[in-house]
Amino acid sequence: MKTHTLHFTQKMPISLTEAWDFFSSPLNLSKITPKRMSFVITSDYAADTKMYEGMLISYKVSPLLGIKMDWMTEITHVKEGEYFIDEQRFGPFALWHHEHHFKAIEGGVIMTDKLTYGVPFGFLGRIANSIMVAKQTQEIFDYRVKAVDDLFGIYK
Repeated sequence: MKTHTLHFTQKMPISLTEAWDFFSSPLNLSKITPKRMSFVITSDYAADTKMYEGMLISYKVSPLLGIKMDWMTEITHVKEGEYFIDEQRFGPFALWHHEHHFKAIEGGVIMTDKLTYGVPFGFLGRIANSIMVAKQTQEIFDYRVKAVDDLFGIYK
């Protein structure tokens, strides 16, 4: 399986505590996911639930042609206020390893994501990645940047 790694960085004019509180709540993920994906968390969590190591989060998502798919990720590592990692347990990818890092900077916080993913189906998956998966993944993270800017104000 061929893997792909993407890096994303975003500055936000909020405190590290505010950033951590927002991004460590599973329920906020739908606020920063494109509406076209029909993203719904199917796990039963209260609004104040924070991520913890071993947490399983299940979703319904429509990444392609409106076809609904089940997706489950596990929070595998958490260092409060610094980083957390989610990994797919089942879903549309052959591999999904997503690191979220947070660091206080002057005037706010910088969030850095490292996403390593693999597409199933061997050669056909590599073609699918070239034609659409890489582009759609980039679009999802571009949407997230705009959504976060709208929620917290553009960092200048």
